[in-house]
Amino acid sequence: MDIFLLILGFILVLLGIVGSFLPILPGPLTGWLGLLAIHFTSVIPMNWTFLGITLAVAILIWILDYLIPAIGTKRFGGSKYGVYGTTIGLLIGLFSPIPFGILIGAFLGALIGELLYDSKDTNRAIKASFGAFLGFLTSATIKFSIAVVYVILFVIKFWEVKGNFF
Repeated sequence: MDIFLLILGFILVLLGIVGSFLPILPGPLTGWLGLLAIHFTSVIPMNWTFLGITLAVAILIWILDYLIPAIGTKRFGGSKYGVYGTTIGLLIGLFSPIPFGILIGAFLGALIGELLYDSKDTNRAIKASFGAFLGFLTSATIKFSIAVVYVILFVIKFWEVKGNFF
């Protein structure tokens, strides 16, 4: 059972990294579930302080993930259409075969969303879509950083007791 939890935990922390860029998968929370899985093994003792702090960070990042793109959009004069367009463009860009499809899709989605909101003011739409794009990049960078930290913490916890697993 310990090996199963170890593999499951490793998969979850790796999915946490993937979730840093996908809006449908909460990256840091998924990574935290990987940390929780490894603490359920009989080899690694349950450390409630460690789990509590990492959970609090994951929840804070999850909340900020919704606020940062909206703040970026609003700061640059955008609307909710720009935020929605960013998300839709991100999903389309994710499945497109072009390089940097996620980034291009997020920007174009925000631009299209803003143009749907107000097609007469293209300068405002470009500025707002740039704000939504910056918000997305900032949010993804923060989530990615925390997800990488969770992978490192997972590896450190495993490495401390690796002899007991095998």
